[in-house]
Amino acid sequence: MKLRRAAPRAAVYGMLIGLAFILSYLEAILPLPVPVPGVKLGLANLVTVVGLYTVGTAGTAAVSLLRIVLVGLTFSNTFSMLYSLAGGALSLLLMVIAKKLGRFDQTGVSVIGGVGHNIGQLTVAALVTKTAGVFYYLPFLLAAGCIAGAVIGLLGGMVTVRIRRAVQGFLQENGDTGKNV
Repeated sequence: MKLRRAAPRAAVYGMLIGLAFILSYLEAILPLPVPVPGVKLGLANLVTVVGLYTVGTAGTAAVSLLRIVLVGLTFSNTFSMLYSLAGGALSLLLMVIAKKLGRFDQTGVSVIGGVGHNIGQLTVAALVTKTAGVFYYLPFLLAAGCIAGAVIGLLGGMVTVRIRRAVQGFLQENGDTGKNV
């Protein structure tokens, strides 16, 4: 989706950052009753998935980085921010590759992102704790990442379609053909 005017582009980025921040807050106050540490719904990853299919890689990377830093400064600590940065970076990298390969739909890309996020976070945890024992949780986190990734991917597909329609309508109302959406 290419928005030629600065105001609509700023509005979309603002909406994505705000939504990611709110979803991160909801996830922070609604802990899952799961005995495995690190299992999360990945609600904020909905914004990452939608971003990849609406504003592209660079915009999504910027939104993700801002979200992780803002949430880290607001709701957590330095280590949590470090884990989130590692998980988010690996997740985004894998999702971009999967999307470019063209072999996966939005749900498949999201599942790959969920798995990548967990692997990135466990890798940082292993480096911080200087023990590979944290990888004991990997099978549980991979299963959770697949399930959460599938749900987020399905929701992301629905949201992406709605955003594209809304932007297309805006562009048409303002004399643009909307061909680049």
